[in-house]
Amino acid sequence: MMLSWKQLVLLSFIGCLRGESPLQGPMFVREPSDSIVPVGSEEKQVTLTCEARGNPSPHYRWQLNGSDVDLSVERRYKQNRGDLVVVNPNRNRDVGSYQCFATNSLGTIISREAKLQFAYLENFKTKRRSTVSVREGQGVVLLCGPPPHSGELSYAWIFNEYPSLVEEDSRRFVSQETGHLYIAKVETSDVGNYTCVVTSMVTAARVLGSPTPLVLRSDGVMSEYEPKIEVQFPESLPAAKGSTVRLECFALGNPVPQISWHRSDGQPLPSKVKLSKVSSVLEVPSFQQEDAGSYECVAENSRGRNVARGRLTYYAKPHWVHLIKDVTVAMGDDLHWECQAGGKPKASYRWLKDGESLLLEDRIQIENGALTITNLSVADSGMFQCIAENKHGRIYSSAELKVIAAAPDFSATPMPPLLRVQAGSEVGLECQPRASPRARASWRRGDVAVQENGRISFVEDGGLRIANVTKADTGAYTCVAENQFGAANGTTHLIVTEPTRITLAPSSMDVSVGESIVLPCQARHDPLLDATFTWYVDGSLADFHRDGAHVEKVGGSSSGDLMIRNIQLKHSGKYVCVVQTGVDSVSSAADLVVRGSPGPPENVTVDEITDTTAQLSWEEGTDNRSPVTSYAIQARTPYSVGWQTVTTVPEFIDGEAHTATVVGLNPWVEYEFRVVASNQIGGGEPSLPSEKVRTEEAVPEAPPSEVSGGGGSRSELVITWDPVPEELQNGEGFGYVVAFRPLGITNWIQTVVTSPDTPRYVFRNESIKPFSLYEVKVGVYNNKGEGPFSPVTTVFSAEEEPTVAPSQVSASSLSSSEIEVSWNAIPWKLSSGHLLGYEVRYWTSRQQESASRVTVAASDTSAVLRGLRSNLAYNAAVRAYNSAGVGPFSTTVNATTRKTPPSQPPGNVVWNTTDTKVLLNWEQVRAMENESEVTGYKDQQPEGHAGAEHKQDICRAAAARQGGLHHRGQGHHSWRGRGQQ
Repeated sequence: MMLSWKQLVLLSFIGCLRGESPLQGPMFVREPSDSIVPVGSEEKQVTLTCEARGNPSPHYRWQLNGSDVDLSVERRYKQNRGDLVVVNPNRNRDVGSYQCFATNSLGTIISREAKLQFAYLENFKTKRRSTVSVREGQGVVLLCGPPPHSGELSYAWIFNEYPSLVEEDSRRFVSQETGHLYIAKVETSDVGNYTCVVTSMVTAARVLGSPTPLVLRSDGVMSEYEPKIEVQFPESLPAAKGSTVRLECFALGNPVPQISWHRSDGQPLPSKVKLSKVSSVLEVPSFQQEDAGSYECVAENSRGRNVARGRLTYYAKPHWVHLIKDVTVAMGDDLHWECQAGGKPKASYRWLKDGESLLLEDRIQIENGALTITNLSVADSGMFQCIAENKHGRIYSSAELKVIAAAPDFSATPMPPLLRVQAGSEVGLECQPRASPRARASWRRGDVAVQENGRISFVEDGGLRIANVTKADTGAYTCVAENQFGAANGTTHLIVTEPTRITLAPSSMDVSVGESIVLPCQARHDPLLDATFTWYVDGSLADFHRDGAHVEKVGGSSSGDLMIRNIQLKHSGKYVCVVQTGVDSVSSAADLVVRGSPGPPENVTVDEITDTTAQLSWEEGTDNRSPVTSYAIQARTPYSVGWQTVTTVPEFIDGEAHTATVVGLNPWVEYEFRVVASNQIGGGEPSLPSEKVRTEEAVPEAPPSEVSGGGGSRSELVITWDPVPEELQNGEGFGYVVAFRPLGITNWIQTVVTSPDTPRYVFRNESIKPFSLYEVKVGVYNNKGEGPFSPVTTVFSAEEEPTVAPSQVSASSLSSSEIEVSWNAIPWKLSSGHLLGYEVRYWTSRQQESASRVTVAASDTSAVLRGLRSNLAYNAAVRAYNSAGVGPFSTTVNATTRKTPPSQPPGNVVWNTTDTKVLLNWEQVRAMENESEVTGYKDQQPEGHAGAEHKQDICRAAAARQGGLHHRGQGHHSWRGRGQQ
């Protein structure tokens, strides 16, 4: 039951007194959506959702096709809160459009329409299909004729028996629009039975038609003919925004026609277009307005062509641009509610109030979807809905209108209890209680009514304005507000104070980066008031926390002085000190100019490049309030360590110049350049690097250094040098010219080394005498020509390797791990070169494949082989070597390393002592099989009275069971067995 406006006002008032939640009209949280029910589904019910919020909680009712659903009569319907449950849905009774109504004491709203549809697919009628007889080469269409159905279908064809399905290609096509099978050109392999298979995309049900026999006629082969388009799209096809548009095109013909697609206006097909089934199907995904237009399908073969055309038109369901929102207005005011939706075609509008069409009258008008209601009354309160619709859809927007009527009330907008103003200023006293309709206001000062005069005036909204305030205006001012529902009043105490004045103001300053300054700000104010000091920089409040390292206020609470330490460029600006009291505020401004080194120059460009010069230009960067006095240019190459200052013409680049020439560059080197500006403050940041440029090629100027040589094998002349660095090669095709000649010969022998990284050249010739002096020099060249040679130096040719082997070679064992090999030196002439030394190779019978070796100097005639295994026979051979190579090996000698000494110490050592001697006894040590025999024992006395180690050898018969020793003196003793090593 809907309540009267008087009851609504009373309920709202009582609810506010109780502190309850405010009343609210219904608003949908969930609305029903379209549903498709598969006929024969196991689901025995369908639920249409509906839920709304509101206070009090809404109750619900439903309509089907505009008529109320009576739950007391219709047993097949149940309601679960707001949801409607259709039990055992029937396609004949329950199909249609459903709407949910949500109602509470504040009004009613209607949901969007939800369509309930039923999907089904009946069987084909049992009927034998006629045989289709065609000539070979002729085209044919086999009709499907789907049975009664509801819901989207898909089609396929069986050839002869399942699961052999017809494969679609350029010659065969199954239309998903008609279901028919099209064969452009029949071949003998096509003869057979064809069965149409229809599948419901909703229920997945599948039915098969009767087979259609296809046979060939016996009256010959069909001759060639031009294409005939059998499958084509409509002349006009509406397409929804965002949908996927699918166009089919297929033609019969002999030869088999080729299909292509075009836009009739000559524009290219959208890039998103997809072609499938050998171009017989064109799809336009996410259709937009720019995709609309005329499309054409062209079928052609060698006999001719045929064209099918159609126009895609764009449409869009309504969509909201401007929704209506809840509004609360006072009785007697006017309402203007905007409601705007987009769509194509353009949407039309209508309005509902509490689920019923809104009746228009003089006060209520609708124009372009906007609703206007003048002179509102409480009876106008309720739930309103704006409906926007075109032929493609309908949308709803809901909102609540509350029209209030109330006596004046200052509780929400109280007047300030105290108001301080500055003498001589103008003050406005506000009086804005909540009231509906608007209250009438009157004023009194104390108990005396305030009258208008030259300084005092009443404001239209109920306020009071006093100009040129004086101390005499101090007092309590009361506003009395009244309307037909009651009256209320509010009071403000007015206090008049002396104005605030700045006594020490900041002054403009001009400083350099790094300095520290103080901007003063001191003021005098009324003693009844507290003052605060605030600084603004270029109109923004100064943030002392963010810039605390540089800026802080100093001087305590009575001063607003501002200190800036280590001042930076960012501190430049207009500084305003504001002194604020509870009554007034004053301010003073100063300009702070901070000058610093220049910013980076911009747009550094290489205008011209040669082999050794580069002409640069640039644009001036920020001068940071100090004019640029000079520029310097720096360069970087892949070979340099960082940036290096380069020589320029002019040598000194004035601050007014923006171009200069860099000289002294290396040819054929990649350079980057940057520019650094300077002013009286100092040097600034460098510019961004220029683009990389390469200097032009030139003849090389630097010959290789450290030309030398020598060594090598017999009949070789080895020449070495330090390769020229890449940055000095001056161009591509760099290489070396190696020149040499025997000492005393006039003519040079020359050869070319093409690799720039090669550090040596070896000349081989049997005529080269060993250890002969040659003059050599190395020059350079590249694609531009030949450069200079290095200074001439002398080198020796390769020496002659030794030709004889050492004689009188012998080997003897020194210990269990050492063998000494000795020999006589080979005869050697200084004219054959320098003998470097001897190589001794040694091995065991098991290690012949991996012999070890040691080398000694030419002056040595023996070598000790160390780290050998004990009690093992070793073979050894010796040969001489020099820089040219090695000589022959000597005859092989051999020696066996000794066994290891005894590993066990003597046991059961016993001693007897007197004043002058010690008698020692011990058990004999027996050597193990792999140890040498015991030949004696050694007595070791570490530090005695004399501070030196005392040792005494005792030779005893190895066969004796016990040993003994008489020793005079004092000290500690240890014993060990001694054998051959």
